[in-house]
Amino acid sequence: MGIEMVKDPLALKEELLRFVFDVYRSTNGAYPALEWVEEKPSPDDFEGFRRVYEPFLEFRLGEEFDELYLMREDGRIAGTVALVYNLEGKEIHWVPDELKNERTGLIEFFMTGPEYRGRGYGKALLDFAVKRLLELGKTPYVVTFPWLEAYNYYLRKGFEKVMDYGEFVVLRWEQP
Repeated sequence: MGIEMVKDPLALKEELLRFVFDVYRSTNGAYPALEWVEEKPSPDDFEGFRRVYEPFLEFRLGEEFDELYLMREDGRIAGTVALVYNLEGKEIHWVPDELKNERTGLIEFFMTGPEYRGRGYGKALLDFAVKRLLELGKTPYVVTFPWLEAYNYYLRKGFEKVMDYGEFVVLRWEQP
């Protein structure tokens, strides 16, 4: 199972939208949080999810992510991770201004499909993302919600909380 860089992320928009919906459904609508939506779609409503999430996904794929990677199994997306490290000029409201500098590398869009959890794919993707950011001379950070299952996962994997930022929490990878 290899990790592949996506050369044209927007070309995979439909496949990624369906992958993210599978994650949304498997978390009963907890992730992605869709925090900007007043009334979130049901975890069984793909078209409602599409209406809400597709414009955001287009922004992320076309403007936010500097690198996008995925793992596939049997031709299907098993997991994803994106890196954001060119922060200048990007309007990313969930990133504190003090992190918008040339040393910061963000790990974003980190997900494992529900049927692939527990197989080490998440660990492989996260380890890869940290290593790639370090190779680029960046300090790895994650901005997430403290109530998500992922928050404790990041803490177990070597990240430490460095600040609260509105409804988010900022974690920084600390080399063991």
